[in-house]
Amino acid sequence: MNSANSTFSLNATLVHPPFFFISGLSMPHAKYYYVFLCFVFVVSVLGNSFVMFSIYKERRFHTPKYMAVFNLALADLAESTALIPNLIAMFLFDSQYTSFDACLANMFFVYFFSSLQSLTLTVLAYDRLVAICLPLRYHAIITMPAMTVILTVVWAYDSVLLILMVSLVLRLSFCKSTVVESYFCDHGPIYRMACNDNYINHMLSIINIVLLLYLPLILTVLSYVFISGALFKIASWEGRLKAIKTCSAHLIMVAMYYLPLLSIYMAALCSSISPNVRIISTSFAKAITPMMNPIIYVLNTEEFKEFMTKLFIRKKTQQR
Repeated sequence: MNSANSTFSLNATLVHPPFFFISGLSMPHAKYYYVFLCFVFVVSVLGNSFVMFSIYKERRFHTPKYMAVFNLALADLAESTALIPNLIAMFLFDSQYTSFDACLANMFFVYFFSSLQSLTLTVLAYDRLVAICLPLRYHAIITMPAMTVILTVVWAYDSVLLILMVSLVLRLSFCKSTVVESYFCDHGPIYRMACNDNYINHMLSIINIVLLLYLPLILTVLSYVFISGALFKIASWEGRLKAIKTCSAHLIMVAMYYLPLLSIYMAALCSSISPNVRIISTSFAKAITPMMNPIIYVLNTEEFKEFMTKLFIRKKTQQR
């Protein structure tokens, strides 16, 4: 009975505000930056939609590797859609208030699809590892059913960790400030506003960074360590360059995703970063990667170049 009363008392003292206020950038001419993000969003939607359409339409793209590429394009498109339209609506039209439930939903989808990018890049690194280190067994190991299982596990892994992270925000009480010093419903600034114990939220935030950012990066780096070893065993320079070329698009995408985020985390550890610098750097990193990925992939992949040439020739023929 006493236990039930104490639980009821704890629930009764929880304060969940009806709204949060997203602070955004507090600097002159900030609207120009949001207009730039609007342009980035349009390019991102067009580029990733084109990649997804190409993979769906062209039969030779119906392979395990391109299933993972489709998953990456979907994650890029979904992350941009979860982040940028809300951001533009908030700050260009001065609607910076967001309801408590909408805030938690926004938090989940932004983190979910951002983490899905990281995990999918690791899946593509595994694909390249098998292709270069075990070329004769590639088609036996990397099959459509195997890739379906891998991507299903990736989605489930990502979902469980982030549902847990977001649901634990419900145990927090917000009796002081409701101003979120970020450009979206960011987990860190929100749990730090709580007036009750937020230790579990803090620890889970660290665990998620390790499991969804650092662990995929370590696995990706290890894949390329083994790939480098396999490249040195190839006798001819021509063979090595051909193998490296198949990895070039993926390596650029990995660098585009991880370098800005790791730079921000390292800078935050070494010195204090002003909110404006943190908001511009993180929002730029999260917005520019989904825009650049399809451009990088199309320009660095022979299959996509051939598909675009085929589309162009077909269009010219139809016009005649």
